Amino acid sequence: MQGATADVEVQIVSRRVVRPEPATSPPETMHLTPWDLRGITVDYIQKGLLLPKPQAASGAEARHLVDGLASSFARALGRFYPLAGRVAVTDGSDPGHGQGITVSLRCDGEGAEFVHAVAPDLTAADITAPVFIPPVVWSLFPLNGALGADVSCPVLAAQVTELADGVFVAMSLNHSVADGTTFWHLFNTWSEISRRSFVGGDAAAGGELSTPPPVLDRWFLDSCPVPICLPFGKLEDIIRRPVYAPVRECFFEFSSESVKKLKSKANAEMSSTATAAAVISSLQALLAHVWRAACRARELPPERETTYMLLVGCRGRVRGIPRHYTGNAVTAAMAKCAAGEVMDKGLGWTAWQLNRAVAAFDEEAVRGELASWPRDPTFVYAAAAPSMEEEAATVVTGSSPRFDVYGNDFGWGKPVAVRSGAGNKMDGKVTVYEGIDGGGSMALEVCLSARALARLVADEEFMAAVSAGGGAAA
Repeated sequence: MQGATADVEVQIVSRRVVRPEPATSPPETMHLTPWDLRGITVDYIQKGLLLPKPQAASGAEARHLVDGLASSFARALGRFYPLAGRVAVTDGSDPGHGQGITVSLRCDGEGAEFVHAVAPDLTAADITAPVFIPPVVWSLFPLNGALGADVSCPVLAAQVTELADGVFVAMSLNHSVADGTTFWHLFNTWSEISRRSFVGGDAAAGGELSTPPPVLDRWFLDSCPVPICLPFGKLEDIIRRPVYAPVRECFFEFSSESVKKLKSKANAEMSSTATAAAVISSLQALLAHVWRAACRARELPPERETTYMLLVGCRGRVRGIPRHYTGNAVTAAMAKCAAGEVMDKGLGWTAWQLNRAVAAFDEEAVRGELASWPRDPTFVYAAAAPSMEEEAATVVTGSSPRFDVYGNDFGWGKPVAVRSGAGNKMDGKVTVYEGIDGGGSMALEVCLSARALARLVADEEFMAAVSAGGGAAA
């Protein structure tokens, strides 16, 4: 199937700047937090939805559809107006803090980019049928290769691509400005405004949305200097352009029944241990299943250390952060052990390592890290690519099955698939989504080296848990 899409072209029809509606208030400067600033070195968040094709969506009707999506996008930006701004760098020298720079968000309504593209030879099945995601999917996203520190780029961009039998709606968002929670909050808002307008509603004229409004004020510790002065002469001193090892991607669906079986198995295996007082969650069991399979697929030596890093949301875990906070509020939990232990000690033991890593979350420790960060700032960098002689040994999971993906009906039908763009595609990246069937089902987008991923797809133990149709090679 990859060959079938190798020559497919995605053609850009138009680009426009979309500004918030209603227009924003006078320009303001929004200072960035330690959580925000440490992400200026990573790629944009890129997620997109494959939607059915609206009836009569061709010619003038298609242009009307795209214009309608741009209009509803502008109204969504009216709620999230800081995302229509630009990242700005100024001389932050201060006699009390030493020489340096400050990085902030200039909220001036300059606008987000809106791209209209067409791929008439690309079908929905070309995207969803093959287990190996075709590379053309990356062309359905705007701002490929952009980093948070690329101040010449808009903070946010959307791309609407007309396919032969569908529409792909994607967004790219600067990760130094917001995290996945904010990303999907904006997506949910955009789709609701579009849906209500599409069916004749009046969301534009003050109608109440069911999607809650965002909380835009940045959250700082009381002791944190605002703005934060970074001890560098220029922004370029911080940047290291990532060089990712070549990877392939697969998308796997796991039914609610399959997830329940993994959870039951993991907890049963740990039921006899005195330490297993907490219940292993469905997500921990599923990720343990992936970790074990990845170690086998990579053929790691038993003594090789392997690391699993999970991103843990801090909304609800750190006092004072609102539920609908717009910004970054994420920390990392890590489990490390020998690959032989992961492969040989069973699903329950492996899931328990993840359980303990998440349970070790310490609010005071997180606050302590935030308090010390301005004095000794560190940034997130992509791991160096492994040598040709060895496979990578780390797995990193981002996103969440709690994000509302399939509720994003823009007015003519629910999404049929979700995919991500080229950003942050490292060897070992696993992106988790809610499953298309709901009810506790989940889906995973897995990136590994080509040889490791081929072995993963051939791994009977791993594939036995994958839903029919959700991982069968085409």
